[in-house]
Amino acid sequence: MTVEYMQAAEFEALVTQEAVVVADFTASWCGPCKLVAPLMDQLDEAFAGQASIVKVDLDANKALAKEYSIKSIPAVLFFKDGVLAETLVGVKPYSMFEETLKKYL
Repeated sequence: MTVEYMQAAEFEALVTQEAVVVADFTASWCGPCKLVAPLMDQLDEAFAGQASIVKVDLDANKALAKEYSIKSIPAVLFFKDGVLAETLVGVKPYSMFEETLKKYL
């Protein structure tokens, strides 16, 4: 399964409705983002039914980027019960994303 892109309104709704949300803030022109994308797909498969993993296009959602103070990408944000719990910036090994997510399940 491929993680889907979300727009601001549906993203905000998802964060408030789901217990755990992982959001990959990315852009089509970002080289490092292309390295993180398959890791998010892997995370989505491993934690299906336990967490919602989504992608947010930075260029199409500048207000969200500003709201969450995103200065560089890729930025992976972890939300627990509607609140931003942690942010990982840059390319990280899969194990780091997995361990961070497990903390909030």
